[in-house]
Amino acid sequence: MPLPPGPDLSSWRQLYRWIREPMPFLEECRARYGRSWTLHLPGLAHAVVMTTDDAVIRAVFADAGDALHAGEANVVLRPFVGRRSILLADGPAHRRKRKLLLPPFHGERMHAYGRTILEVADASVDRWAVGRAFPLHPEMREITLRIIVRTVFGIEGDARFEELVGLLGEALDAAAWPPLLMPMFQRRLLGFGPWARYERTVRDADAILYEEIARRRRADVPRADILSMLLSARDEDGHPMPDAELRDELVTLLVAGHETTATALTWAFRHLLERRDLEGRMLAELEPAFARGPDALAKLPLLDAVTRETLRLRPVIPIVARLLKEPMRLGELDLPAGVAIAPAIYVTQRDPELFENPSAFDPDRFLRTSSRPAASEWFPFGGGVRRCVGMAFALYEMKLVLATVVRRARLRLAPGAVAGMERRSITFAPRDGLPVLAVAKAPRGESVADEAPERRATTPEAAE
Repeated sequence: MPLPPGPDLSSWRQLYRWIREPMPFLEECRARYGRSWTLHLPGLAHAVVMTTDDAVIRAVFADAGDALHAGEANVVLRPFVGRRSILLADGPAHRRKRKLLLPPFHGERMHAYGRTILEVADASVDRWAVGRAFPLHPEMREITLRIIVRTVFGIEGDARFEELVGLLGEALDAAAWPPLLMPMFQRRLLGFGPWARYERTVRDADAILYEEIARRRRADVPRADILSMLLSARDEDGHPMPDAELRDELVTLLVAGHETTATALTWAFRHLLERRDLEGRMLAELEPAFARGPDALAKLPLLDAVTRETLRLRPVIPIVARLLKEPMRLGELDLPAGVAIAPAIYVTQRDPELFENPSAFDPDRFLRTSSRPAASEWFPFGGGVRRCVGMAFALYEMKLVLATVVRRARLRLAPGAVAGMERRSITFAPRDGLPVLAVAKAPRGESVADEAPERRATTPEAAE
């Protein structure tokens, strides 16, 4: 079966462009080859067919997971999440894991984390100095890491909590170097280098994870955190998760629930800082809702629209992939077994046939229409049986962190801040961590709209 045409570049040159400039590369391919094209990347035994075709994407998401394997397509993540992770499972194994992992992230259980999210966000804003520039992305990463560790383990404030937060942050920083996604760079260099640093921090973090798992099994005291729920979960045969599998799922939750959400939040502020007209509208919507609690905040229309528009314009990952286990017809594509089909999130969500003025940050597009975009048009969390189990939690967390910061701090781009993005492993963040400064800040429980003059920045950089 002939594959769709693709770039007339060597496989190594294609890999270079995919690593260094993936978004322009995807856009160029879409403009030149149409809705589907093929990439050949070294280190992969299969070709990758990228697509923005609605019929193909719908067919991919409709598959039950037996003919299209996402786990095999995600094998590059194995060194970072472990071979037992839900991200690497397919078929019945994936369905079993999904059934065990989904409940803590939905309904009342998820909403119980609302106060924790607000408290962690408040604590971060408390530390920001008015008038002093700082990179926002590390702050968002600190917030989301502390949120996920507290909600997963239910621990905070003690030495074990702080050590785990530090080790996880260090491990993710070490793993952020994009070449580490390729096996040829996953080598120790006489005990030095990014990979050696990553292995050391993971080994130390694992010691804490296994110690906490063992301690919880011995205590056998019901608790409301995610680890306790997973310890008590049973599959259809009545079996609990073994420790090694539980470790890999915990690492997956910690990694996927930290860097991705932090990056999305940073992009949200990058665009809000360019749309100053939204600041007053958001404050007017937020202020009366804070008294009603986290769930009331999460239901605010403009806040929801800002979150969804951020993820439309800046999806944290650019594609999702599936490996064909048998020949299949997907839309108008006839594909052989052994190739990967990859719905291209970034390019699809910027398609002018789907979204008016698609390069503009316009949250109102989610307010002025009576219908949401189709699941084949807006899919930053993937789709079908492989849609991210933490989608509802991530949206909830993003809204509450956004609400807290917008209410309490008036941020502006720092002098010299430049546009652009930089790659951190599989995610893409604003360049230089998005340097900002707070030109005004309100105490907890108050709004920056009512900020007293003495609590505003007086430095020349902050004057506007």
